[in-house]
Amino acid sequence: MSDSSRNNFTNPSTFILLGIPGLETAHVWISIPFCIIYAIAMLGNFTILFIVKMEPSLHEPMYYFLCMLAVADLVLSTSIVPKMLSIFWFNSREIDFSACLTQMFFIQWSLPMESGTLMAMAFDRYVAICDPLRHSTILTNSIVAKVSLAVLLRGLIIPLPCPLLASQRPYCRTNIIPEPYCSHMGVVSLACADIRVSNYYGLFVLLCVMGLDVFFIALSYTQILRAIFRLPTKDARLKTFGTCGSHICAILAFYIPVLLISFMNRIGWNIPRHFHILISNLYLLMPPMLNPIIYGVRTKQIRDRLMRLFTQKII
Repeated sequence: MSDSSRNNFTNPSTFILLGIPGLETAHVWISIPFCIIYAIAMLGNFTILFIVKMEPSLHEPMYYFLCMLAVADLVLSTSIVPKMLSIFWFNSREIDFSACLTQMFFIQWSLPMESGTLMAMAFDRYVAICDPLRHSTILTNSIVAKVSLAVLLRGLIIPLPCPLLASQRPYCRTNIIPEPYCSHMGVVSLACADIRVSNYYGLFVLLCVMGLDVFFIALSYTQILRAIFRLPTKDARLKTFGTCGSHICAILAFYIPVLLISFMNRIGWNIPRHFHILISNLYLLMPPMLNPIIYGVRTKQIRDRLMRLFTQKII
């Protein structure tokens, strides 16, 4: 342990990230699935962005929102994985105080950004199914741009108090974070001051901000299901519901892990620390990997454009 982690200090110049304590000897092996997940997430999300840009038929609100989701996924995975791999491969554990707060901000930005985008996508599906004749007049390019800007600004404003509060805390015990990245609770829990404000704010973001998104998504899909069940034939119901399948899978892939991570961090279930950290990291990185796979497999327009792209390359 360095001297800076033993002596009193109020503003550490660096934090020490331990990776996954208790599994140090297996860090190289643990890095393999994380590296694969990151590679798939990068390739998949950049592919989504490329296909939507190149295919004029995909220049619609749903796919604009899908591009926003891809950007949020790229930011989330890139905020975590490169530093994590440098710990696993090169034992590069130090991170500057400002870099740690920056990493915290981008992780905190990605989650409400993705949540807000999923809510916007749910509204798009609601209009497309419940009021299809007015879809193009309700979700004009101007409205889509305003919704996108609102989601972006909300994503920037909501996480801002987290690094600001963390930067004002005195750290007089240790600068060692027993995780592979600078999570909000991982950093503020090291402060030798009252951290209830930070804890309450984190719960506010989880329950009020993202909880509100879940409420509106559930409301949208309640109306969508009512509209689907009113359709005259089974084939029509299945076909209409199929247009929402990829979005429902993306919603489940995002909210279930985020809720589990947040409650695991705060409730402190009786599970080994290293297992807790390992699962939390996997849960955070799975949605960026799964989203492009889900949309690539379940969305016919993206699947067809991708097949044409591969066919042209082969020819």
